[in-house]
Formats: sequence, C-alpha cells, structure tokens
Amino acid sequence: MPRPRILRWHGFSRRIEGTGALRLLLAVLFSLFVLVLGLCLGKVMLSPQRVAAVLAGEGGAGLSFIVEQLRLPRLLLGALIGGALAVSGLILQAIVRNPLASPDLLGLSSGASAAAVLYLSAFAATWGMGGLPLAAMLGAGSAALAVYGLAWKQGTSPLRLVLIGVGVSAMLAAATTFMLVFSPLSTTLSAYVWLTGSVYGAGWREVKALAGVLLCLLPVLVLLSRHVVVQQLDEGLARGIGVRVQWLRAALLAVSVALAGSAIAWGGAMAFVGLIAPHIARQLIPIGFAAQACMAALVGANLVMLADLAGRTLFLPLDLPAGIFVAVFGTPYFLYLLIKQRQ
Repeated sequence: MPRPRILRWHGFSRRIEGTGALRLLLAVLFSLFVLVLGLCLGKVMLSPQRVAAVLAGEGGAGLSFIVEQLRLPRLLLGALIGGALAVSGLILQAIVRNPLASPDLLGLSSGASAAAVLYLSAFAATWGMGGLPLAAMLGAGSAALAVYGLAWKQGTSPLRLVLIGVGVSAMLAAATTFMLVFSPLSTTLSAYVWLTGSVYGAGWREVKALAGVLLCLLPVLVLLSRHVVVQQLDEGLARGIGVRVQWLRAALLAVSVALAGSAIAWGGAMAFVGLIAPHIARQLIPIGFAAQACMAALVGANLVMLADLAGRTLFLPLDLPAGIFVAVFGTPYFLYLLIKQRQ
C-alpha cells in the first residue's frame, strides 16, 4: 500500500493518498485538454498548432480576436463558475449531512434569480446591466439569511436547514415567475437566458471580477476546511470535545453562499453543478476534504466548459446557453443518485 503524502498549509496538515494525487493530476490534464478543445472548436475551426501560434502572438488580428477575446475568456469564466458551484455544493452537503444538498436546495439559486429578474424588470433600463451581478449576489445572500434565520431555534440543525430551504426556494421561485409574467417581453427573454445559465459574451472584465472574488474567499476556505469533518459528527459529541458547532456551521455556510452567489451572479442559475460535481469528487477521492474540494472544482469546471462547448458547436449557427446542456448531463446522474439513495 502506498504511504499517504502529507501536504501542510498554514500549520495544519491534509492527507492525499497516492492514488488521489494521481487522479488530481489526471483531472488537471483533462481540464487542459478541454480548454484546448474549446479554443479549437467553433464556427471557425482551428488546429492546436494554430491556437498555440495565436497565443504566441503569431496568428494575425482576426484569429487573435477569436481565440483571445471570444473563446478564452468564455472558457475561463465557465471554469471559475463551475469550480465555485462545485465547492459550494461540497460544503453544503457536509453541513446538512445530505448527499442531495446543493445551492439550489437551500434557496441560493432562487434568491439570486428573483433578485436578478427584479433588477432586469425595474432597474436595468436606468442603471444598465453592470449591476446585475451585484443584485444576484445580494439576492443569494438574503435568501441564505432568511433560511438560516427561520431555521434558528437555539441553534440550527441540518434537517431544519433543508426543510426551510426548500420552502424559501419554492416561495422565491413563485415570486420570480410572477415578475416574469408582468415584465416586458424583452426583459422576459433576457431573464430566461440568465435563468438557464450562460457565459455567452463573457469578456476579460467578468473573468477578472469573478477571479478576484474567489481569490478573496480562498484563504477563508483553507482556514475553515479543517473543521468541515466536525460537521459530520453528532452535535453533542462535537460540543463535548470543545468545538463551537454553530459558529463553524454559520461560517462555512457563509463561505458556501459567497461561492455560489458569485458564480450565479456572473453565470446565471446553472442547476445540477453544485449537486453532481461533489459526488463525482467523493467517488474519485473518498477521504480528505482538501483533496475533494480540489477535485470537485476541477469536475465542476470541466462540466461547465463542456456544456458551453456543446452549446456553441452542436447546433451551429445557434449558440445555446450552457445551462441547457448542464441539465442534459446532470438529470440522468441525478436520477441515479435518487435511486441509489432509495436503495
């Protein structure tokens, strides 16, 4: 049996088995393959050698615009969105001790969607589209606060978080539908594209903005990751060993909300990513939250990049939202999880 490798960050250790490290490396290589494939395929087909020449500054202005301004930022934004949603789902599943938990279940997606539709209906004409990400993030945060506040009863329990989350999510979904019915047709069309989830028209400004948010959250996630395993314990046992369970749960929930809210803000409400990617990551790496988080981020990134690639290449000249293909990929796997849970 190979001895586990020890990675030390900021004074605490993480174990990654030798096979887990190999799988992470293979996942990174596969992500690079998907990135190169996305740069090559499209209305203008390019070879990998041509793409390399363009990135080296030798491809001409036309091809440089296609690769560096249209395809590359779109792929990178999709990777960031998928990775953030996947890690958010991994944290939520640990907090509520439910393998079917996701940002959709606790109302984060519904809150962001309701706030986004409200902004598109009432404020976009005056303030422009630049405020849409902020509105979505505020909506996700407000929904999370509502769920946590309603679930509080001398502390919170995983069961109450799930039940209240489902109720709040249903209420916000109804509010979103109500606003869409009474909105102008142009607003409704824009809202439906956003609600489906899309990275169409992504530029470097969006990539830098989302990357900046995620980089700010990364140190907090690293510091809190050592406490995720505590959320799997019985609360009485955890308190008995001196763990502040409620404080840690609130802090981890806040990080999960920030990850999901920022991803939804720039990519729309992509369903299933935060549910499916953590499961695949745990199957590939059974132990170690740090390794699972890295694997989940890579799986989520690949899922969104492949979905966006399918959306812009399978039905040329149409460019379909990536969220459609995320749902196409995710629905069979979700049914598999439901059957497995029942058994």
